[in-house]
Amino acid sequence: MPNPATQSSARTFARRPATFTGFVRREGTELVDGDGRPLLLRGVGLGNWLLPEGYMWRFGPGAESPREIEALVERLVGASDAEAFWRGFRDRYVTEHDIAAIADLGFDHVRLPINARVVQDAAGRPIEGGYALIDRLIDWCRDHRLWVLLDLHGAPGGQTGTNIDDSPNNLPELFMEERYRRQTIELWRELARRYRDEPVVLGYDLLNEPLPNEWQHRYADELAELYRDLTAAIREIDQRHLVMYEGSHWATNWSIFTDVWDENSALQFHKYWSPADVASIAPFLEARERLGLPIYMGEGGEHNLEWLYAAFRLYEAHGIGWNLWPWKKLDTLTSPASVVAPERWDDVIASIGGESRLTRDEARAVFDELLDAIAIDRCILRPEVVAAVTGDRPVVIPAWAYGFDGAGESFGGAAEPTGDPAVDRALDSALDPAVANLRAGDRVALRFATHGPHPDNPFEHRAGGPFRADERIVVDLAPGEWLVFDLGGETDAAEYTPLGPDREPVPATIERVARGIRVTADAAMTLAWIVADGAEYPLVALDDHEHAHSA
Repeated sequence: MPNPATQSSARTFARRPATFTGFVRREGTELVDGDGRPLLLRGVGLGNWLLPEGYMWRFGPGAESPREIEALVERLVGASDAEAFWRGFRDRYVTEHDIAAIADLGFDHVRLPINARVVQDAAGRPIEGGYALIDRLIDWCRDHRLWVLLDLHGAPGGQTGTNIDDSPNNLPELFMEERYRRQTIELWRELARRYRDEPVVLGYDLLNEPLPNEWQHRYADELAELYRDLTAAIREIDQRHLVMYEGSHWATNWSIFTDVWDENSALQFHKYWSPADVASIAPFLEARERLGLPIYMGEGGEHNLEWLYAAFRLYEAHGIGWNLWPWKKLDTLTSPASVVAPERWDDVIASIGGESRLTRDEARAVFDELLDAIAIDRCILRPEVVAAVTGDRPVVIPAWAYGFDGAGESFGGAAEPTGDPAVDRALDSALDPAVANLRAGDRVALRFATHGPHPDNPFEHRAGGPFRADERIVVDLAPGEWLVFDLGGETDAAEYTPLGPDREPVPATIERVARGIRVTADAAMTLAWIVADGAEYPLVALDDHEHAHSA
């Protein structure tokens, strides 16, 4: 039966239907649809479906990669029942109901992570059952007006050497063994042969996050050469689909992109757990300008509502389409859909590193329960996550996430530049933020909310909860100073209250303007958040001391 939390969380978002009259393509530094209309993509990633990732199951070391997860399931339930489980998992984890829900939430595309082992056998031959899953997804997306970006998340041999790519030996053997290179090229040839005439396919994302850490330097030339060879192989068959290239080191190192390799291409970066400001994406903006290619944020999220709002407004302010990662996982606050874990799931987790806590029959029952739980109508929906990334009536907005259009547009009322370098340096010094490496150059008085030591990076991973006390950032405003927060047209300023660090209202006027909401200080005050009426988001995380005294 449907989860009642799913029903009570229902909320309406404006749909953004894809168009299939032609192919998505590059036009200068923009992506356009088949009719030439510019696109600012908003999508979600279908992670965990064709390439399971341990953290999405709440697993840790010993069950992080697809091979490790498969081994755990087989050990707990036996080979025959494990095979049946995986058939059921692939049939139920992403269904047409998921695709309909994604479209209804206002997204226009999905990014499909593909594990090579699902569509190609060890000899390099196609696996028709795997392609049938992709074909079925494309049919659903056609019916619900979503594009599909094909993402090779796990290449033959592995392109990262980590758990996220299913590498057999925890090495990026794609760049070490010629047979894996040949198989990867053949895999993309096969994808191009099958989908060259399919306008529902948005494009080809050639490799997910290749060569992180030390490998980014060792095999940089080999990565560039492989990208060129993959492009040539695809273009022998398909001249119309967009090709996307990701940088190395989790798609953040773009040093290999010195030339345009294909006229119908785009560059992709990923962004996690870092400041949401212009400096953090400056290398990608520079590459767009230098090469004249579109850029796309193909994977990001896994944080709290405050960071999600800030980061995704940053992308859109700079004309960058995006994809939220991922659509669904177990017991999450950071994805649009949260799977409720089975009752004895902790016993499965406890069985990873040692003897099973479950009999075979008990384990089989738990995994059968999981197959029922992953249905979207059994999940808890998180519309507040969608609201944060779209900027459509978000429940909380941090003060430091004002807009990115500069003085006079996103902030004002402070002393304006005089043109005299000495005077302007003094003004900048007076407003120099006390938060290193965040929004440097803005004439806005940012600071940490508390005294004492603060982390070098206050934006480290948060599993959906608020920032700790030593991470919270506020803005001091003098009378008449104002900030504008970028928001969708349906957002009503009357439904929001500006709060200070003590979570009490501050003396400010809040009003709707063309870009979103403007907050103007009526008296000297410190702004910490703007909060929607009735919001249930906990603004302050309890630290260990507070936990100890509130238990």
